[in-house]
Amino acid sequence: MPSKEEIRQFSLQIENLATELRCSRLEAILEHCKKTGMEIEVASTLISQALKGRLKEEAQDMNMIKGSTRLPV
Repeated sequence: MPSKEEIRQFSLQIENLATELRCSRLEAILEHCKKTGMEIEVASTLISQALKGRLKEEAQDMNMIKGSTRLPV
């Protein structure tokens, strides 16, 4: 079980990598795993609730998952 600090550090790394590469957070996670040799299953245990929310939003925007009904603002 990863510690809160490990989860926080991983989330920061992913956010920074997504900004640096100008890509989605999902792509940043995959790139991080490729660079470091980390297994996807291990990375999945390090994803924080905030990062999960952002991943869900991105997936809905890209029509990868069905979005919740929300009014356009």
